[in-house]
Amino acid sequence: MTHQPPETIRAVPRRHHGQSAFAVVAVVFVVSVAVSIYRNPNIDHPTIAEYITSAPIMEGLVTTIQLTVLAAMIGSAIGLVVALMRMSPNRVLQSLAWLYLWFFRGVPLLVQILFWGNFGLFFRHLELGIPFTDVQLFRVETSAVITTFVASVIGLALHESAYMAEIFRGGILGVDGGQAEAAQALGMTPRDTFRRIVMPQALRMIIPPAGNQYISLLKASSLVSVIAGGDLLTRAENIGAVTLRSLELLAVATFWYLVIVSVASIGQYFVERRFSRGYAS
Repeated sequence: MTHQPPETIRAVPRRHHGQSAFAVVAVVFVVSVAVSIYRNPNIDHPTIAEYITSAPIMEGLVTTIQLTVLAAMIGSAIGLVVALMRMSPNRVLQSLAWLYLWFFRGVPLLVQILFWGNFGLFFRHLELGIPFTDVQLFRVETSAVITTFVASVIGLALHESAYMAEIFRGGILGVDGGQAEAAQALGMTPRDTFRRIVMPQALRMIIPPAGNQYISLLKASSLVSVIAGGDLLTRAENIGAVTLRSLELLAVATFWYLVIVSVASIGQYFVERRFSRGYAS
């Protein structure tokens, strides 16, 4: 009996005509909007080209990055401490951490920036002395210490710390408790257990939301323009007020915000991939 070879089955990928049609419509829409904006007679393109790489804009861009980095570092450090206080068995520390989160998450960031920017109106001088005596160790004007840049960093960092505290707490709680128990059974101290066992595993869960929070902080740094913080938006608004080309300068600021957010997003992708090695996706 002759056996016929089985018929070869060729897999044909399913065609998604609806997706293709939607993609074409989306591209046409985006291009038409871009062309419409570009051809708008109310937009002066030479002004955009003149100021997009001007010295004041570049200085504002550097200030924005500095504000974001400093606020992220300080906010993360404070947030980690607050997260550990929140998870502490000490009820006093738990209550203090809860009050901290309640306040700094409840007060809008803009209000916090305005408060620190006008802190000198509440306290004209900052001084340190020995209680119940006339001895003063130092006395300085508040405006000389809390400049607009310092006020911007303080406002952004304190606001950031409240959100980072919950991100840290969620990541730490996401680590299986058996990991810490096993480490303690091996004789590791609680500090070494946290530093070498718990935190490395928690970072994999912390980094994605933390990265998003840092990018949000980068955009939120534009709010310091209300106290003339010297950031990118402040410089763009100042130039726009002088040249009477506010729309064009806002376009310049928008361009640079998109650039730095894109760079930060790419960096976040590679950091996430680095810490996700060894885990199934």
